[in-house]
Amino acid sequence: MCGIVGIVGQQPVSERLVDALKRLEYRGYDSAGVATITEGALHRRRAEGKLVNLKTRLKEEPLSGTIGIAHTRWATHGAPTECNAHPHFSDGVAVVHNGIIENFAELKDELAAAGAEFQTDTDTEVVAQLLAKYRRDGMGCQEAMHAMLKRVKGTFGLAILFQDDPSTIIAARNGPPLVIGHGDGEMFLGSDAIALAPFTNDITYLVDGDWAVIGKTGVQIFDSEGNVVTRPRQISMATAHLVDKGNHRHFMEREIYEQPEVVARALGHYVNFIDNRVVPVSDGFDFAKVASLAISACGTAYLAGLIGKYWFERYARLPVEIDVASEFRYREIPLSPQSAALFISQSGETADTLASLRYCKEHGLKIGAVINARESTIAREADAVFPILAGPEIGVASTKAFTCQLAVLAALAIGAGKGRGTVTDDEEQALVKSLTEMPHIMRQVLNSIQPKIELLSRELSKCRDVLYLGRGTNFPLAMEGALKLKEISYIHAEGYAAGELKHGPIALIDENMPVIVIAPHDRFFDKTVSNMQEVAARGGRIILITDERGAAISKLDTMHRIVLPSVEEIIAPMIFSLPLQLLAYHAAVFMGTDVDQPRNLAKSVTVE
Repeated sequence: MCGIVGIVGQQPVSERLVDALKRLEYRGYDSAGVATITEGALHRRRAEGKLVNLKTRLKEEPLSGTIGIAHTRWATHGAPTECNAHPHFSDGVAVVHNGIIENFAELKDELAAAGAEFQTDTDTEVVAQLLAKYRRDGMGCQEAMHAMLKRVKGTFGLAILFQDDPSTIIAARNGPPLVIGHGDGEMFLGSDAIALAPFTNDITYLVDGDWAVIGKTGVQIFDSEGNVVTRPRQISMATAHLVDKGNHRHFMEREIYEQPEVVARALGHYVNFIDNRVVPVSDGFDFAKVASLAISACGTAYLAGLIGKYWFERYARLPVEIDVASEFRYREIPLSPQSAALFISQSGETADTLASLRYCKEHGLKIGAVINARESTIAREADAVFPILAGPEIGVASTKAFTCQLAVLAALAIGAGKGRGTVTDDEEQALVKSLTEMPHIMRQVLNSIQPKIELLSRELSKCRDVLYLGRGTNFPLAMEGALKLKEISYIHAEGYAAGELKHGPIALIDENMPVIVIAPHDRFFDKTVSNMQEVAARGGRIILITDERGAAISKLDTMHRIVLPSVEEIIAPMIFSLPLQLLAYHAAVFMGTDVDQPRNLAKSVTVE
């Protein structure tokens, strides 16, 4: 969600602050701002929309100052206007905030009754107003900070400047991540190590409840009770995240075409390419010793988990309970310490997923994390970490992280089956051999289908509604295809289990409705073809995504056919995801939408 950066430096900081915000654009935002202290006074510049608008403002009205904080806002309370953009000021206090102050209405009423005049519609302003009140009451900066933290409820990453202390940033964390960067005579703060990568790789993560006083030469960290604590310093790997689009128009396009390489890298961590065997990767998580598995995630990661459920149940005979994380912990699921839980998150900071993880941990379950960011909160709190090694994914709509998640889940399911005695040695070798062949097949598909996809996407971009159908693992893949299309093209799309067509969605079929059917020649093929015939009988415009065997057998008249190589069932979801990603991408390009940063969406959702 929102991005936070701060610098206590020796040189003017405003330009560096905005450059750091640029590296957090992937999170999604709708306004931005920066504040510095100059000649004993707070100054700020804010702008609606993209960072280029803030840069223009700063070019017209430069900000000096060697200490500053900056912010990209994803609106929750209050419209995305300049007035509601951070930083918020109140009587010598400047605040930027990621999260939600849940008791802001109560605090706002209390402060207004005491004479405070609010300038914004945000929940964040109560933090600035409360700190200003405590300062007027005679408290020092740190005393006011501690008192404020005892009053506010909710989730927050905070960075605060006090006008009368021009050498210090005070920060606090409860939920959304904050990382402190250690420099040479200067210090840094960010909501993501990526933002600090050009400045330093020497970092310290705050934990929930921490607040920190950051000066030029160091930091003092306190816990929620005000006790001085020490948090470990570590070397960040985030310099690897400094990427550009290369020869591609968008980050999303680059990330789609990176998939053969990154999937191969991910698989190399989990399988032996020479012996076609699964490699044990963690001592903290043994699938052979658990009675059942709970999986939870959000968005595309949830759909990867849903495909993983099919694999764990089929190959490891392991019962799986799965739900989106925003529902998972509120269902009051009966959980047993004999079970284990697996959480999937690209960022490792997804608030709902993290809350579900902690719920399972309280019930004594072993926790595994399928994660891209190994320095993230979810990774640090898990018993075992299963990295997907996708590298930085800047486009908000997940592509390569999804296929890497699938590759890792497939390897884990095979390994679980081997450990539980439900997969034989020969079956393990055959399944792993399919995985090792997958990057080559992905490259072949990406190199061959582009012209067909562009033609189809141009037609699709003119549609208002699209249905996606699939069976087995192709059912969650249909939901993923629909999600990709609506995320970046804003075309309404829904994914359904093909067998559910006659239970409602068939009422929508007419000559204007494209129906994308994902139907490799697998054990479900004949039944899926029957569902296609139901669509054809009602004039629906069928777009068939199948393989060579399916294309040879199916004689049904279709609007378009995308024919992929025939592959083994375990790798089909990764192969068939490629045309779905490209369909969405090119449809969005034809429509002229902001592909990498679609409206209203955030890459990392750090509030519930």
